[in-house]
Amino acid sequence: MRVVQAVRFGGPEVLELAEAPDPVAGPGQVTVDVEVAGMSFVETQMRRGTDPWHPRPELPYVPGSLVAGRVASVGPGVDPAWQGRRVIAGTGEDGGFAERALAAVEELFPVPDGLGLPEAVALHSDGSTAQGLVEGAGIRPGEWVLVEAAAGGVGSLLVQLARAAGARVVGAARGTRKLDLVRALGADAVVDYSEPGWTGRVLDATGGAGVDVVFDGVGEPIGPAAFEVTARGGRFSVHGAAGGRATVIDPAEARRRGVEVIGIEQLFGFGAHAVRWAERMMAQAEAGVVRPVIGQTFPLERAADAHAAIEDRTALGKTLLLL
Repeated sequence: MRVVQAVRFGGPEVLELAEAPDPVAGPGQVTVDVEVAGMSFVETQMRRGTDPWHPRPELPYVPGSLVAGRVASVGPGVDPAWQGRRVIAGTGEDGGFAERALAAVEELFPVPDGLGLPEAVALHSDGSTAQGLVEGAGIRPGEWVLVEAAAGGVGSLLVQLARAAGARVVGAARGTRKLDLVRALGADAVVDYSEPGWTGRVLDATGGAGVDVVFDGVGEPIGPAAFEVTARGGRFSVHGAAGGRATVIDPAEARRRGVEVIGIEQLFGFGAHAVRWAERMMAQAEAGVVRPVIGQTFPLERAADAHAAIEDRTALGKTLLLL
């Protein structure tokens, strides 16, 4: 079968098309004929060998931790009813950029009949994260919410979930193309955080009061600037470090400003709730409350281009490989 391997640590060019034996399902495992492979910014950092949250993979390795397709075979001890079902499958830390992937049966998530596989992948990964962040921040109707990286996979869903909760949203992103998308998703105001004085425009949008909730998916230097326009009694929720370093707020400064900081460590507890949150997101998508933004797709052999699009900040919404 065809796979994409990272042959060394480095830029997107280290991803190369190769051939590998088909995986064989062992006890408690299945194989999946991959139709969609998801990816995340964290996985681009893993490819570079710079991700601080995961051990370095052993080279060469096949990137991709989440796929969707039909179950091709089941191993010993697995209910044969899984055979042929449309599923999302977690592959661990790697193995997804391939025509066929191996997954443990407990990592399977049945895809509802009315939902396409690309949309299901976006809602399972980014959607469950967005749902968890919204629940953790406790958004109330009428509050102002600032979403950083609002045109990204998680950010675009946060904009929609905040609006559905009755909040008013300021979407922050970089460039006209992304701001147009954020506006189309229902944001009440948009700001370009690549421009000087962007925090002043956040204050203008909120009548000088600042925002009640910040979803910080960028990290430094954008996150600390966003903290400065967080209203007293607000919540500052950290979930990403696309800028290179996660935002760290001095606890004494947070107390002085009366802001509750929900640090990036919140993500460590998300796994236990991922299935419930994914189910809720897919139900909301079927009801028309939210829609995943799939901004660009690539064939397997262009996996390097897909990683480059994520890293150079040109991607809108979710980036997927379609096989």
